[in-house]
Amino acid sequence: MLNKINLQVDSRLEAAEQVHEWFQQLNQPAIPDTIIWLQCLTLLQEGFINIAEHSHKDLPPETPIDIEAVRFHDRIEMRIWSQGPPFNLKQRLQETPDLEDNYDERGRGLKMMEQWADDLSYDRTEDNRHCLYIMKRF
Repeated sequence: MLNKINLQVDSRLEAAEQVHEWFQQLNQPAIPDTIIWLQCLTLLQEGFINIAEHSHKDLPPETPIDIEAVRFHDRIEMRIWSQGPPFNLKQRLQETPDLEDNYDERGRGLKMMEQWADDLSYDRTEDNRHCLYIMKRF
C-alpha cells in the first residue's frame, strides 16, 4: 500500500467538489496513464453522486457519507459507505441496457462504472450500512 486516505462528507451533491479535490492526493506520484486516472476520478464521482442522489434521497442532507481510497502499486480501491435502503447492484446492472443502447439518463453511470471498474460491488456491512466497492487496476 502506498497511501490510504479517508473523508467524511454530508449527503449534499455540492460535496462532490470536495470529494474530487480530496481524491487528487492519491495521484502522487502520478499514475502514468492519464486515462486510467481520469477513469478513477469518474468512478469515485459517479459512486458518490449515486449514493447522495439515490441511496440517501430520503435521509437528511447532513447524513454522512464515509469514503476511503487506497492506492497500491497496481490499483486503486475505493469504498463509499451509505446508510440508505438496500440496493441490488447486480440486478440493476442486468436490467439496465448497455451504454451504447442506453439513451436514458438513468443507469448510464452504473453501466459506465461496470465497464471501467475491474471490480464493483455493493454489499451490506456489519454496522448496518452498505459499502460501494470500486477497484481499478493500472
